[in-house]
Amino acid sequence: MFDLLYPADPAPLYPKPSADRPGRPVLPPGELLPLIDDNGIVYGQAPRMWCHGGSRALHPVVHLHVIDRMGNIFLQKRSMRKRICPGMWDSSVGGHISYGEQALEALYREAAEEIGLLEFNPSFIGTFLWESDRERELVVMFAYVGHPDLTANEIEIEGGKWWTIEEIDAAVGKGVLTPDFEAEYAKIKETLLSLL
Repeated sequence: MFDLLYPADPAPLYPKPSADRPGRPVLPPGELLPLIDDNGIVYGQAPRMWCHGGSRALHPVVHLHVIDRMGNIFLQKRSMRKRICPGMWDSSVGGHISYGEQALEALYREAAEEIGLLEFNPSFIGTFLWESDRERELVVMFAYVGHPDLTANEIEIEGGKWWTIEEIDAAVGKGVLTPDFEAEYAKIKETLLSLL
């Protein structure tokens, strides 16, 4: 299992003051995310907008892959209101770990918010580093085997559906799936199938 290591006192806020921005940082509205090193040691906290605004500060996220006994995987369609990859298909559940949370807390919160999944026993799969031109995320990956009745929260996501492995494989590289899902799927496909 992967846990974050928080300092005893609240971690410093980022962005830090600089010559062109003296004094206390002006924080944009939104949740604060933990800033971490590669081992999950928290050294700071920053607004989500700053983390995704080109700072490239490493921050943790959780992903859940819901797979049924037939090998179908539930994917969510990202809201068209999202700044990153709107309308593309992604992991069953995905979200940021808020400052002060652990991975499992964030996973249960996000699963309830996005697809109405409340009672489940996730299996920890591992972590991997996802980097794009906008962000650097340490993805904490989980899987859940079952075929629950899922309800997409239309504020969070556009919808969701069960995909066969063949359908996912055919969609890779076609601009249908998010780039981070494609990278993650390549790493964990065999692990997911081994859980059946």
